[in-house]
Amino acid sequence: MKYDYLIVGSGLYGATVAHEAKKAGKTVLVVEKRPHIAGNVYTEEIGKIYVHKYGAHIFHTNHTEVWNFLRQFATFNRFTNSPVANYKGELYSLPFNMYTFNKMWGVVTPKEAMEKIEEQKAEAGITEPKNLEEQAISLVGRDIFEKLVKGYTEKQWGRDCKELPAFIIKRLPVRFTFDNNYFNARYQGIPVGGYTKMVENMLEGIEVRLNTDYLEQKRELDALAEKIIYTGPIDAYFGYQLGYLQYRSVRFETEQLEIPNFQGNAAVNYTDRETPWTRIIEHKWFEFGKDKEGNDIPNTIISREYSSEWNPGEEPYYPVNDETNSLLYQKYKRLAEKEQKVQFGGRLGEYKYYDMDAVVASALEFCKAEF
Repeated sequence: MKYDYLIVGSGLYGATVAHEAKKAGKTVLVVEKRPHIAGNVYTEEIGKIYVHKYGAHIFHTNHTEVWNFLRQFATFNRFTNSPVANYKGELYSLPFNMYTFNKMWGVVTPKEAMEKIEEQKAEAGITEPKNLEEQAISLVGRDIFEKLVKGYTEKQWGRDCKELPAFIIKRLPVRFTFDNNYFNARYQGIPVGGYTKMVENMLEGIEVRLNTDYLEQKRELDALAEKIIYTGPIDAYFGYQLGYLQYRSVRFETEQLEIPNFQGNAAVNYTDRETPWTRIIEHKWFEFGKDKEGNDIPNTIISREYSSEWNPGEEPYYPVNDETNSLLYQKYKRLAEKEQKVQFGGRLGEYKYYDMDAVVASALEFCKAEF
């Protein structure tokens, strides 16, 4: 055995465990299937603009320990996520707040907005929301559901809102103030110089092998280490022997435009059903102050995001945590618990919709018990 730990995947979970293991005096090898580190938070610099290659990643947390841990490796800017919703050319503020309610209904006070929502909830006859549609109407009323939730959600998940669980929409903030900061978190920002540099710093002094498919070389790689930290898809680890877990995948169309400003905001969600993409990201606006500092950058880079059903061979993004998939995951989890030298972690290893801070928190909890 050459290493104490073999870590499969160099995303946030893998990089956190690798760093803590090395700090504890352990020998570590990280293997990564892609030609780059950092998993889905990978950013690539193109002409002074840091491009989020796998979709927008905006770090936010109330977890002081996680925030302090990551600040060892990066300085975070003061980016505030305030997306815009585009419904057939009508623009609305996100998250749902008094600007949204005023534009939708002409209401001016929180009391008027609450009354409007209660009126539409009563008309729909909802007492105990049974699915995403009923949950959304009970939170924001039918008008906002129809214009700003329904089309976007059905494109994102490829399912009717009545078929989706209510808990998905509970993550969405609803505010009766004029606060359009999407995340209600104490700490928020994006690493200056991109996430890739941050993960590079986390992995400093640790051996990393890129373009290495662990599952194709499992026997040889397993023989190198006392313990395995596996952050890939849990069903793939077991050769899909119990069946495939379902995911949503995302396809990106990225283009460089010879104009300094395309949409004036980092994220614009297209909430009508007819527009094929779910949102457009304009990467330069992730850098705080780019509207002033970016005047010397005459171009901009945008990415259109298209959501689709995942097929084997594609990149899995969002676990479909419905009842069928949750039951299948529990079966795989029981198999995983029998693997004595393997720890399964992260979004794919635990088949869990994780925010970035929760991935790091989970990895740190493992490390506290392990080292």
